[in-house]
Amino acid sequence: MKTLASLIVLSASISPLSAQWPSRPTAGVPRTMDGKPDLSAPAPRSADGKPDLSGVWRIHKSYLLNAAPDLKPEDIRPWAATIYKRSADNFRNDTDGINCLPPGPKTSMSVGPPVKIVQTPNLVILLYEYQTLFRQVFTDGRSLPEDPNPTWMGYSIGRWEGDTLVVTTTGYNDRTSLDLGGHPHSEALRMTERFRRRDAGHIDLQVTIEDPKAYNRKWTLPVDLDLMPDGELIEFICENERDKQHLVGKRGEEFRVSKEVLAQYVGRYDSTEYPAGVFVTLEEERLMIDPGGMGKIPLIAMSENSFSMEGNIVEFIKDATGAVAQVVQHWTEGDRTASRRK
Repeated sequence: MKTLASLIVLSASISPLSAQWPSRPTAGVPRTMDGKPDLSAPAPRSADGKPDLSGVWRIHKSYLLNAAPDLKPEDIRPWAATIYKRSADNFRNDTDGINCLPPGPKTSMSVGPPVKIVQTPNLVILLYEYQTLFRQVFTDGRSLPEDPNPTWMGYSIGRWEGDTLVVTTTGYNDRTSLDLGGHPHSEALRMTERFRRRDAGHIDLQVTIEDPKAYNRKWTLPVDLDLMPDGELIEFICENERDKQHLVGKRGEEFRVSKEVLAQYVGRYDSTEYPAGVFVTLEEERLMIDPGGMGKIPLIAMSENSFSMEGNIVEFIKDATGAVAQVVQHWTEGDRTASRRK
């Protein structure tokens, strides 16, 4: 049975296919003497002197499974905590992703397929490959609407603070979640994105989440974007809802594992699939995993050495001496193995 996490991550992992569009160098991308993109060159600027954010970009650090990695239980209002737990118990089958609905604020923090930014003097357009969505960021000096009609993608305005484009978005409906884990939000959600093109190949992006009706504090996530030089978007059609009928039942009671056993799994694990490393930590009596910079995700024990990571299975493997040697993430697309650093 496909889990919701696998379905969404499978969709999010699709890269642009060169077969759909003829290969063509993107105009304006700085290049070395041999014609290759120079991603460390100075950021290009538009005619008005502002950094030009135009290009096809991909999120560098995704918070797909958990967009609230540092929140404490007391930071989440009771109604939001109840919805989060209910979503977990029901295999996330009520989330926007499994129903092929727009992801709302997740486009800023976790959607894997690329986004194309088109910058004009009074408007910045973000074209998302995922579900062929778009956003408009008005930079013509207008204010946010006082009583916006709630929408899936919200209403965005932008202003320049030096070389940083500051985008504020409100007017979301409450039918999406902040992440695949199911952290909810209310219609009071306010997102602030700060885009600074550090050089030709990189945008430093800070995303601040503020929702006083659902959370007792705001928090900021470093997301960042990497340029996909000479890349282009492809058509994306979501059909995940066909699998919803299989996401039935409720999650069982958590298996009890002693703190001493959990401590054996703590450490860094290395893999070519995760250049940033896989980190396992123990916080109080809860094992947490950060798979390649996706943020800390709680692990729910299913047995002494196997855990649920928001629907996907994580398994710790011991060697012949009984020492923990590997951590394996079982995804629909295949296993992802990381070896413990000595």
